[in-house]
This record gives sequence, C-alpha cells and structure tokens, in this order.
Amino acid sequence: MIKVNVLCEDYSWTKRIKKKQDLFNQVCNKFPKKYRFINKKAYLTLLLSNNNKIKVLNKKFRNKNKHTDILSFPFSSKIENLKEIYLGDIIISFNYMNKPKNLINKEFKKKTIKIFIHGFLHLLGYDHLKHKEFKKMIHEEQKIFKSIEKILN
Repeated sequence: MIKVNVLCEDYSWTKRIKKKQDLFNQVCNKFPKKYRFINKKAYLTLLLSNNNKIKVLNKKFRNKNKHTDILSFPFSSKIENLKEIYLGDIIISFNYMNKPKNLINKEFKKKTIKIFIHGFLHLLGYDHLKHKEFKKMIHEEQKIFKSIEKILN
C-alpha cells in the first residue's frame, strides 16, 4: 500500500483541488497491482509548489537554472525488499498544470494526475533519456492512468 504525504506551499492548488491528500492516496490505491506495493508500506512525499520554488530546487539539485513541470527525487536507486520503504519526493509546479488558465477543474486534475504518475515512475527508476526508455515509460504511464481514470468522472 502506498501512502502519499501531500504538502502544499502555493495557495493556488487549494482553489483547484480541495481534498489533495485524499485524491492522491485514492489515485495510488487504484494503480495496477504491480505498482501498489501489496503487503508492504510504501511512502512518498508530494509537494505542490510553483515555478519560483521549483526553479530553486532544480538549480540546487540538478544544476539547471530554470523551472520545470515536475521534479522527482528517488530515495534509493534500488527498491529494497523491505516491509516498509520510502520511495522519495515529487514536486509539481502549479504554473505548468494551470496552462491554459481556462482549463476546467476536471482537466486540471487529469493533467496533474498524469504528471504525478510520471514522477512516481521516476521514483521507481524509470527514465526517458533514451528513446527505448521513453517508449517504455510512456507505455507504463498510459497503463497506470487507464487504471485510475474512473475516479476522475
């Protein structure tokens, strides 16, 4: 089972997603079995932020002086065979999710969940530096999103 600790440092998120903690835990509970960490306790932290703060983190940890839609920081490069595991941290920028600004809330949530899944896969070691890795990661993202799409209706 995955438990998401959601932190919010930009009030704009609250206008778009009311029960953030519930939403992301519900999303993780609908993941395909392969990603649910059955018989384990898996944790991750999700920071809902903005371009300014994410730019600082991107510069500090990746030496890239620009904002981005998402950052993922895996706690370990290898998923241990433990009963409890901390997967890592995901940071998402509100500014990227809120484009275009006239997105209805349902589309905003959908976009946010898709990028959350992308970050989650990074925590598990997926990457997209090479075309082959990119195709594999996109395939997994689509498979996961399809499994949780019902909760968005």
